[in-house]
This record gives sequence, structure tokens and C-alpha cells, in this order.
Amino acid sequence: MNETAITDSIKNYYGKVLNSSQDLKTSACCTADAFPKHLRALLKDVHPEVVERFYGCGSPLPPALEGSTVLDLGCGTGRDCYLLSRLVGENGRVIGVDMTDEQLDIARTYRDWHAERYGYARSNVEFRQGYIEDLASLGIADNSIDVVVSNCVVNLSPDKRRVLSEIFRVLKPGGELYFSDVYADRRIPEQLKLEPVLLGECLAGAFYWEDFRRALQDLGCPDVRIVSESPIDIDDDEVHAKIGMIGFRSVTIRVFKLPLEDRCEDFGQVATYRGTIAGHPHFFDLDDHHHFESGRPLRVCGNTADMLGGSRYGRHFELLGDKNVHFGLFDCAPPNSSTNLTSGAACC
Repeated sequence: MNETAITDSIKNYYGKVLNSSQDLKTSACCTADAFPKHLRALLKDVHPEVVERFYGCGSPLPPALEGSTVLDLGCGTGRDCYLLSRLVGENGRVIGVDMTDEQLDIARTYRDWHAERYGYARSNVEFRQGYIEDLASLGIADNSIDVVVSNCVVNLSPDKRRVLSEIFRVLKPGGELYFSDVYADRRIPEQLKLEPVLLGECLAGAFYWEDFRRALQDLGCPDVRIVSESPIDIDDDEVHAKIGMIGFRSVTIRVFKLPLEDRCEDFGQVATYRGTIAGHPHFFDLDDHHHFESGRPLRVCGNTADMLGGSRYGRHFELLGDKNVHFGLFDCAPPNSSTNLTSGAACC
């Protein structure tokens, strides 16, 4: 496959073909996941041009970010970066990476505008132009990032495995990858992978879900958690005629840089959410099948206990038990078996 051709096609589509989100032919880049209430309020303080020229799916911004260093891959005009600027606070830091001049020109134009609007002495957001496959060339060091987010961008890369490898290089131990992207229910035929509109609409480059899972497994990440997912409708007749035989979904996932097992094992551990995450006083959803009500103990597998205890979420949970006694496999099957997407480790 010609990687340069793919990159040039995407640059042209997002830099010159599209003028606003209204120009998109499918819902792949703008799947209508409900924006959380607290983010809707913050979105009102993002400059209108930044919002209008932003193309993404879902709202992949996790909670508990105060003081964090967050990396946004494929930041575009910076909508999520400016939302993150508020979420990390003045003492936090946000780095946006994108390869498209036209998008970054808009993002950079409003750095000082947002800092003033937020009451910050200076902007806590910076934008770097380059490729998400090579974060080292942009000066992003090993083990330097608390959270990596991405909004419908990894599918645009011609070398997705390298992107994932770079993500886990820069994440700190216990750090989190939290992102939305488009996934296919089968591998995309080679003859469609260079079709400009299908590429730009986030379809031709979509990861087959099982290949995505295997790629993470190869990087030492055996436990992928699905936070939310929804089908993508292809209403454009021309696009449907070319690729309508494939099912696509927008999926938000979280993965941690932790030494986890490839199966959910039972050690008799219990987790209780303290209700202390800002904006989540009553419950916290780790994924689509771990709903933690404030103050209510919940039995968890070893991986879930490690995700909670070994990440920035640790201070928000009371964890009881250790791994001294093993009780076999833990049954925590997710409720999404009909989608053919597997959340969690092999049994989770």
C-alpha cells in the first residue's frame, strides 16, 4: 500500500475539500454520541470557528484530569484540546498533534483567546505539526504523558500499529489511552483503501476490530475496555455503493499501560467508588459492564482492580483484597455480545 498517497489524500480532504462538518458525506466522523452535560457547558466557551471546522466521532474525554498532561492525536482545529484545557486546569498541560496546516492554523489562532476566556495567565495548550506515527520527532519523550486521547484519527493512519506503539511509549506507567474511532466488522478490501472519499470519511482505513485487539495484544495490552459504541449509518448513495457491504461502528475504548492478564481472574477483590470524581458524584462507568455506584461495593476481577488502583483513578476508590488467593476465572461478560465486539480480556 502507498503510505504517502494515503497521507496526501487525507491532508487534501481535511485541508482543502472540507470547509465544515456539513460537507461530510457520512456520520463516521461525527457520530452523534450524546455530549456529556459538563462538556456541553464547556463547549460554549470554545471559539465558534474551532468547533465548526472540527471533525471527530464521539467525545473521548475521560474524567479525573486535573493537573494531568494530555496528548491529543490528530487534534485538528483544537476543539478537544480547548475542552481539555479547562479539564486539566491552569496547572495541567495539553499537547495537540496534527499534520494538516489548514487545521493547525485555526487551532493556533485562538490560543490566547481561550486562555483569556478561561482566566489563565498563559495558555496551557500547545500544538505541534507532525505525524502521529512518529511522536519522538516532535519531542514527546518516553513515559511523559498521563492520558492520550484521539477523536476518529487513528483510522486515518497508514501505519496504525506504529501509532499504537508510539502511544504506549509516551504513556507513563498507569497512563490511559482513551479514544473514539471507527471499526469495521471485516477487513477492508485492498482496492478500496486508496479511495479518497472513503479515506476522508474514516471508512477505508477503519481497523477490523479483531486486528485492533491483536495489535494491542502484541504490545502487551491484552485487556481493551469498550466504554460506548454505536452503529454508523452510510446514507450517501455513492459511498454506500462502494462500501455498503461492510458494517461500521464508532467505538470509544480505554486501555491502560499496566501489566494485565489476558483473562479476567478472580482473587475475591472488591472495589467501592468514593463518589469523588468531579462531575460524577453518583456513579462512575469504567466501561460498558462496570458501573460503580457511589458507596456500593462491587466484586471485580484482578485486571479491573489493577486498572483502578494503578491509575489516576486510584484515589477515588477503596479497594479490598489482594492477589494472594486465586479462585479461578472471573465471570464479567459484557452486555454487547450482539455487536461482535469484545470488551475486556478473553472472558470479560
